[in-house]
Amino acid sequence: MTEERRQIREAIKALCSRFDDRYWSEKDTKHEFPHEFRAAVAQEGWLGITMPQEYGGAGLGVTEAALMMQTVAQSAGAISACSTFHINLFGPHPVVLYGTEEQRRRIIPPLLTGADIVAFGVTEPDAGLDTTSITTRAVRDGDRYIVNGQKVWTTTAQEANKILLLTRTTPREEAKSRTSGLTLFYTDLDRRYVEIQAIDKLGRNAVDSNATYYRDFPIPVDHRIGAEGEGFRMLLDSLNPERILVAAECVGVGRRALAKAAAYANERRVFGRFIGQNQSIQHPLAASWMALEAADLMVWKAAALYDAGKPCGAEANAAKFLAADAAFDACDRAVRTHGGFGYAREFHVERYLREIMLPRIAPVSREMIMNFISERVLGLPKSY
Repeated sequence: MTEERRQIREAIKALCSRFDDRYWSEKDTKHEFPHEFRAAVAQEGWLGITMPQEYGGAGLGVTEAALMMQTVAQSAGAISACSTFHINLFGPHPVVLYGTEEQRRRIIPPLLTGADIVAFGVTEPDAGLDTTSITTRAVRDGDRYIVNGQKVWTTTAQEANKILLLTRTTPREEAKSRTSGLTLFYTDLDRRYVEIQAIDKLGRNAVDSNATYYRDFPIPVDHRIGAEGEGFRMLLDSLNPERILVAAECVGVGRRALAKAAAYANERRVFGRFIGQNQSIQHPLAASWMALEAADLMVWKAAALYDAGKPCGAEANAAKFLAADAAFDACDRAVRTHGGFGYAREFHVERYLREIMLPRIAPVSREMIMNFISERVLGLPKSY
């Protein structure tokens, strides 16, 4: 914890304190995007913490970004607050690494000021985690591509004016490998050609998730990022940082839920005594504290490896797995510590529990992480 990192944490904590549980509960209930919060984040310059300095960013690493997102997640906004700008941190990474100089200067500054909001179009209903099986097709037509297909779980598409879109430019059966023939675009989310339907879902209701339909959607050739057919390889550079950030966010949410539970247990009296005196309350909360702290150590190990330019796939995946499980248990125990009141919106812990379901599923499932560790770390044969 350097002085710079301590300042980041305190500044973010002060920003988030202006948006309390009541604010986020109202946004969740009304399914309203938290424009005020995102504007505050943009105004104080946090949208560019990981972007290069020459384009207006701070040029910091995943360690600082994870510290920032963990602090946001530990605030009243939990996962919803993180999701308002999470993609800004490493979503544009392919543009930084593989885009032209003209593209970087055109794309990055408006993202950092908040003038542009980008959605991420990768997942498809019939492909799921098998990204190489996507079928959204981009066909070259002179100086443009024509795109047709469907995406699902496109976050913030209701608010976005830009889309980072993965397409197939070569049919899978004609591609030289499973991972080739995929092409990445960064372009305008033109609603004349894109239909956006919100998905009614369990939690994170302040930030929309959507099904998106692309019908003869024209994209200029100069909106393609990198070479045609190399999109999958470009996305890989964002996977480990994304897992590290999600893991850090999970620890933050878990800690907030645990603090709420401990505070309630110290105030609630049943049968003439504070419920916090009962070991049936104490022990699960103590176990959650230990699990969260252990997961947190893996977060910073993975972040340090990434920032040092060293392989971190196993550590990044393990951090996401451990943190999501530990946070889910902490939120579940927070609800049960509150008893019947935990089921009431008034105490907010039910919202944390609904939101923490998401990182157990996305961006990669627990089962796929265990497959990765089995194959890449333990040397076991591939099972799928």
